[in-house]
Amino acid sequence: MRVLVFGLLSSLAGLLAATAGIAGGPLPTRTVMVSEAAIDGAVARLIAIHGPSRAEQIRRGVSQVAQRWWKEDGDEAAFTAFCTANFIAGPAELAATSARLEQVLEQVDGHLHEVRRELLTPSDLDTGPIMTVDRLFANLDPAVHTDEDLFKTKVAFLALLNFPVHSLSERLAQGSTWNRQTWAESRMMDRFAERAPAAVLQGITEALARADLYISDYNIRLDRLVTPDGRRPFPEGLRLISHWGLRDELASHYGETDGVAKQRLIQRVMERIVRQEIPAAVIDNPDVLWCPETNKVRRLAGGTSDHGKDLSGREPDTRYAVWLANFHAVRGLDPYTPTAPTAIARSFEIDRQIPEKAVEELLVAVVSSPEVGDLAKLISKRLGRPLEPFDIWYSGFKPRAARSEADLDRIVSARYPTVASFQEDLSGILGRLGFAPERARWVADRIVVDPSRGSGHAMPAVRREDKAHLRTRIGPAGMNYKGYNIGIHEFGHNVEQTFSLAGIDHWFLAGVPNNAFTEALAMTFQGRDLEVLGVAPPTDSRDVEALDALWSSYEIGGVALVDVKAWHWLYDHPDADPASLREAVLAAARDVWNRYYGPVFGTKDVEILAIYSHMVSYPLYLADYPLGHIIAFQIGEKLRGPAFGAEFERVARQGRLTPDAWMRGAVGGPLSTKPLLSAAHRALSASH
Repeated sequence: MRVLVFGLLSSLAGLLAATAGIAGGPLPTRTVMVSEAAIDGAVARLIAIHGPSRAEQIRRGVSQVAQRWWKEDGDEAAFTAFCTANFIAGPAELAATSARLEQVLEQVDGHLHEVRRELLTPSDLDTGPIMTVDRLFANLDPAVHTDEDLFKTKVAFLALLNFPVHSLSERLAQGSTWNRQTWAESRMMDRFAERAPAAVLQGITEALARADLYISDYNIRLDRLVTPDGRRPFPEGLRLISHWGLRDELASHYGETDGVAKQRLIQRVMERIVRQEIPAAVIDNPDVLWCPETNKVRRLAGGTSDHGKDLSGREPDTRYAVWLANFHAVRGLDPYTPTAPTAIARSFEIDRQIPEKAVEELLVAVVSSPEVGDLAKLISKRLGRPLEPFDIWYSGFKPRAARSEADLDRIVSARYPTVASFQEDLSGILGRLGFAPERARWVADRIVVDPSRGSGHAMPAVRREDKAHLRTRIGPAGMNYKGYNIGIHEFGHNVEQTFSLAGIDHWFLAGVPNNAFTEALAMTFQGRDLEVLGVAPPTDSRDVEALDALWSSYEIGGVALVDVKAWHWLYDHPDADPASLREAVLAAARDVWNRYYGPVFGTKDVEILAIYSHMVSYPLYLADYPLGHIIAFQIGEKLRGPAFGAEFERVARQGRLTPDAWMRGAVGGPLSTKPLLSAAHRALSASH
């Protein structure tokens, strides 16, 4: 993949100029075509036909249509005629209409999703070199026109006229009284709440596809790292993706005699990446040696590639150019989402269904808790040295801490030498987790394992007749432990996706409240990976689980705060260039570190919180991870012991309610950090 990376960097270099030249002025918007007088006239006409008892329903529906009616939809007379002809008064016809919308849209969305999956196969899966045609196909998303076509055909307007679009505040206030049909119709209307041009959606697809490819091919050859005294501490063939592989490799070296030196070297690599000081020539290149400490590069004896090229030139600000391209693409939605007019607002109010302030309060409650300081002291005592910045990835509370990485690699590669071997064991894995044999087979039959080009991910099905796809890395020598650990996590996603789609009563309720909940459920699988592998006994230690969850939440909570701070900066500086964004992100990383980590670690101005690749390829996603840890711990009591499988299915099949409603159904209370912090406090007290 080395040649591909250099080609990709060359193609993305144009983003530096492109994003630098994008103005930060007002975005285009649509002219409101329907006057208040026309709205009042349509309402009056409908009340005259259907009676005053329908007045509130009629005004809401007519207003919802008017807010989204564009010039090309017709003049005010056409608007009034549409409302008059298409208002549905009878409950039976309303129910039949929502059922038909559900039936048709499941098939439309599902088939288009499957087409998109095929278009992305060479980018997502390890199928060999990516051809030029496949880079172009990655920018093609047939689904981007679907919603606009639903408006053009006026299907969307029919729904808007007859079903309410609920705000988050309405759901929070009223949702506890709704039945499943009402919840399904409420989620149905999320589809039509905002109207964006297909060109804007296509621009987002293209930007995110470029970002994903950039990150998927961003591998570091650890086997080509050298120390200032010329040593090469990592074994031949060790090639890891940033940041996931680097982070996991760093965490694997606790307990080793020379582990700290390796961890410091990986931290230095991370620092070079986020500062964009990394030489472009070293990215996924086996023909050069690189000393991260001095930043010097030299050709490896016998290397054949890149002769005549300058090896010392740093990677241009490509990382931040890609980030900026994402920002400008998603910012194109802002004029079309008046209830959530920024990407930040959409990520919290619409996607997470939790206000940003509430999420921030949850994260700060963890990263600033006194329990974190006490836990840091315990970790320092265990390590026998003061903490260093890379210790945010301390793994000593995880079951794998007692086994060497090499030992685990041998066990995993013997168990799973191929994709097919992992596929064949899916039902066995579920059985060892506590799923009944019949349910294990039912789920396993609905999941396909693929060899991932990147670190791995879970791709859900959309139609109930389709299958979810589990993507994980499996090399020529078989799966290694890192790939297995990620694979078990992604398998957790797929199992949730299967229950919350194929096992759901209403397709419009398919899924979970937000990504944090699917992350939480996946974490409940990942935390038992060694038990499933048969090399660790089941653990009933809630104390160890609490300490691990707290430290993990602390680590990723700060990363999420950096991500959100950077996006606020972007909205304040929409005309920024990549270099300015780089400095702003590094400043945000230092600020969060100095506020919540510096007092604990005794260091200042550390920037490694900016290393997470999600910041580049998954805009505003990172807050879902600390929320996921909090949720996973809170639901953990329900998923302990032999009831794991049945309880996992029960909570997953609640569907896409609000987070509050889902949590109350799962554990009888709202989303809260108190269970985690209280359990960590007890565990720390017991450790003294």
